[in-house]
Amino acid sequence: MTTDTLHGRAAAPAADRRFYLAAWRWHFYAGLYVAPFLVMLAVTGLMMLYISAFSGRDGEKIAVAVPAQAHVLAVATQADAALGAVPGGRLVEWIKPDRDDRASVFRIASEGVQKMVAVDPYTGKVLESWDRRDGWYDFADNIHGTLLIGDAGDRLIEIAAGFGIVLVITGLYLWWPRGESWANVLLARTAGNGRNRWKGLHRAVGFYISALLVVFLLSGMSWTGIWGEKFVQAWSTFPAEKWDNVPLSDDIHAAMNHGGPKNVPWALEQTPMPASGSQAGVQGIAPGTPVTIDAIDGLAARLGYQGRFRVSFPAGETGVWTINQDTMSNDAETPTSDRTVHVDRHTGRILADVGFADYSLAGKAMAVGIAFHEGDMGLWNIALNTLFCLAVVFMSISGLAMWWMRRPARAGARLFTPRVPGGIPHWRSAMLVMLVVSLAFPLVGLTLVAVMALDLLVLARVPMLRKVFA
Repeated sequence: MTTDTLHGRAAAPAADRRFYLAAWRWHFYAGLYVAPFLVMLAVTGLMMLYISAFSGRDGEKIAVAVPAQAHVLAVATQADAALGAVPGGRLVEWIKPDRDDRASVFRIASEGVQKMVAVDPYTGKVLESWDRRDGWYDFADNIHGTLLIGDAGDRLIEIAAGFGIVLVITGLYLWWPRGESWANVLLARTAGNGRNRWKGLHRAVGFYISALLVVFLLSGMSWTGIWGEKFVQAWSTFPAEKWDNVPLSDDIHAAMNHGGPKNVPWALEQTPMPASGSQAGVQGIAPGTPVTIDAIDGLAARLGYQGRFRVSFPAGETGVWTINQDTMSNDAETPTSDRTVHVDRHTGRILADVGFADYSLAGKAMAVGIAFHEGDMGLWNIALNTLFCLAVVFMSISGLAMWWMRRPARAGARLFTPRVPGGIPHWRSAMLVMLVVSLAFPLVGLTLVAVMALDLLVLARVPMLRKVFA
C-alpha cells in the first residue's frame, strides 16, 4: 500500500508527520522483500489448490470411471495385487476411496522410493502406478515450502511471511483516511489517471484482503521450521500423557508423513507414537480375531469413519495400525471431523483415539486455518482462495508499478526509496509494535534489528549506498 502523499496531513503535528513518513519507508522496504515471495506463494498455491481438487495430492482421485459393482474384494486381496506391481515392496498406507466409482490406492515403500498403486476394488486389477512426490503438485509444493533449496529456503520464506505481517500493519496505517471521505478509500475513488489510479486500487484491494492475508501468513507459517515447529507447535502439541498407561514409542507422529506433503494433523506431529505389545488400551477388535487390514477396516466402520480415510500399516514389531481422517490429508471438508485412532498390531486394542475436541486451542485454530489455507472446505473455499491469490498478485504488481511511476526519469541505479524523516522522536507506539512482532516472530525480530542497523549505521553513512537507497 505504498503512497507518497500525506492525504491532508499538512496540519498534523510534525512528529506525527514524520511517523507517517517512517511507516511509509518501512512499508516500502518490507514490500521490496516480500512482494516476490507473495507472487511465488500465490502462483504455486493456486497450482496446488487445483491439482489437489481435481486429481488429489498423491493422485488418489484417479480412475473415477471404475464401474461400481455389488461385491468389493477384501482389502487384503487388493493389497496383494498392489504388492504384485512392486516386487519386494512394503505396504505403508491404504487410502480408502470416498466413492464407489473410485480406485483403492496403496502406498508402497520400495528401495527408498514411495510408490503409489491404484487398484480396482472390484476386480483387483492394477490400474496405474506412479512415484510419489514426482508430479506437478510436488514440484509446486517444493517451491512453495523451500524454494527447492531446503532449510535455507524455508527460513527465507518464514522471514517473508513475518515481514508480510509488518506490511499489513504499516499498510493499514497508511491506508487510514486522512482528509478524504471513507467512500474514496473503500471504493478506490481516485481522481486522475496513472499512478493515482494504481494507488487507489492498491489501497482498496489491500484493505479488503488484509485480514485474509494475515490468516494465510499465520497458517502457512505453522509449517515453517522456526516459528511453526519450534516456537508454536512445540507448545501446542497434544500431550501423550492423556493416554493412560499406554507404552510409547521413540518415534513421533511426524514419522508417518514419509516426506513431502504432510498427512498427520499439525497438533499431533510432535506427539510420541504409542507402541504395540501390551494389554493397554480398550477393546477394538474382538479377542482371538486376527488383526488384519480387513479387521481394521471393519473397526473403522464401527467407529463411525465414513468416506475417504487412511490406514497406515504397522512398522516393526512395536508399530501400530493407524486410522486417520483429517483435512491435513485432504480427506474431509470439515476440520472438526479430524480423528486419529491407533490400534495395537498384536491385540487389536485401541491405544489412542484423538479427535478435534482433544486438540489445544492453538491446535484447533491451526486445524481450521490449514484446512482453509488449502481450500479443503468446499467450492466456496476454492473460489475465495482463487480470488485472494489473484488479489495478492495484483497487490505486488501494483506496488511495483507505483514505485516505477514515482521514480524520476533519470533515477539511474537509485532505488528512490522514501526518505528518512529527520528528527525522529522515540515513538512508544512504534516501539511497542516492533516489540510485539519481534517476540511473536523471533526470526523476523532478528531481521528487523539487522535491517534497522543497516539503515541507520551503514546506508545513512556511506555516500555511495546513501545515493542508491535515497
